[in-house]
Amino acid sequence: MTKPISPEAVARQTASLGRKLTNEQARSLTIYLELLEKWNKKMNLVGPRDWQTMLATLMIDSWNLADVLQSLDLGDGFRTLDLGAGAGLPGIPLRVFWDQGEYILVESRQKRAIFMRTVLATMGLGHIKVAGCRIENLDQDLLPARLVVSRAFCPWRDFLAIAEPLLEKDGYCLVMSNEPTPTDVPSGWHLVRTVPYLVNSDQRSFWLFSPKNVPS
Repeated sequence: MTKPISPEAVARQTASLGRKLTNEQARSLTIYLELLEKWNKKMNLVGPRDWQTMLATLMIDSWNLADVLQSLDLGDGFRTLDLGAGAGLPGIPLRVFWDQGEYILVESRQKRAIFMRTVLATMGLGHIKVAGCRIENLDQDLLPARLVVSRAFCPWRDFLAIAEPLLEKDGYCLVMSNEPTPTDVPSGWHLVRTVPYLVNSDQRSFWLFSPKNVPS
């Protein structure tokens, strides 16, 4: 029998990765990790098979992203779209650390959408929901968004082209990358900032774009 994941074990491992959790954060991440590990055996949601590797290689992105988003002035009553949300990364653990605005997980594959809805119902997170549809079929009431993010939805230049009509005029697109700095930024886009961080010895970075020159 597989040993249950405990909030204490999750908190210890996260601390070893440089992040101290509150009791509530540890509880929430434990629920997500338990469900992800369980469903992953049947659906192959993510590559890592054990929760420790999931935490160290996948969820570490979410708390680093939370720090970046905390530094942005996004105003009030805004909406974030997470395109191709898959297993809920980075969005679901992100909301454990950053709960501003309304967050929409967009995923057309229905089994993955069902998984995310199950997770959200179990975790009890607020102001986050799943849109189980293709991007072009999004409810118009969900548009436009102040922020659009993607972990591995498509090549980043394609992502910017897809995201632009979904954005408010002063909105942002955030790309998660394994490269330090983008080259050949598409015409009509401004690179607001890049934020590098390490996962073990691998460098990753966030690239924040705006369709106009918004001060960083």
